[in-house]
Amino acid sequence: MEQRFTFDGVAKLYDSARPLYPDALFTDTIEFAGLEPSDRMLEIGCGTGQATEGFARQGLSILATDPGEGLIAVARERLAKFPQVRFAQTTFEAWSAEQGGFKLIAAAQSFHWVAQELRLAKSAALLAPRGALAVFGSVPMPPEPKFAERFADIYARHAPQLSGPPVESWYLPDGPFAEQLRQSDQFEAPTEHCYRWSRSHTAQGYTDLLRTLSSYRLLPEGRKEALLAELADAIAAQGDVFELHYETHLYLARRSNET
Repeated sequence: MEQRFTFDGVAKLYDSARPLYPDALFTDTIEFAGLEPSDRMLEIGCGTGQATEGFARQGLSILATDPGEGLIAVARERLAKFPQVRFAQTTFEAWSAEQGGFKLIAAAQSFHWVAQELRLAKSAALLAPRGALAVFGSVPMPPEPKFAERFADIYARHAPQLSGPPVESWYLPDGPFAEQLRQSDQFEAPTEHCYRWSRSHTAQGYTDLLRTLSSYRLLPEGRKEALLAELADAIAAQGDVFELHYETHLYLARRSNET
């Protein structure tokens, strides 16, 4: 199974376990794009609609795409009270639409799944003149030492390939995407925002979150369960709760006049 399609099998858990995005992110994006309620926006990889809801609350007309049937089913239920939100079950690569029709294209924790040769070029083609691209992702920071040391030992024994920087590091300012956007001819120089926040995790809540990550979904079942059980035990031994710090990085860029 292609890695980006693994989320659909845990759609409801994904919706309950994944953290939301800071409210300020939606305010900053709408202000940058100069959006009015009548403007159309496209969301790439909406998942269960967590970020979609943040934009929908602003009254925007949204077309949200995702390849996961189960994910979209949860998103439809979540956003039932927002009739201006529509859904299309498709990958961004396969989806076709009239070019130049959107004032904003947004991708929440999903742009790294889009084929590199199409990410920026297709986004620019679908944007109206002076339209804006918003790409954002939340990056977990290393836990405090008493957890980090214990976690490192557990990963070394059960899944050493997961012990390095998280996949979400792609969204850091020194990650590959920021440089790709800065070098792009399709977009003007980007504006970057960083939102720092934290979330308390219980042993159950944290392992539920890990179960929704594609890299864990692809582990052999026995190895995955052993890994998660030991992580849960390590958290339980420290009072069954720990605070994990996050950085959400937002990149905003206008479509180039030359596009």
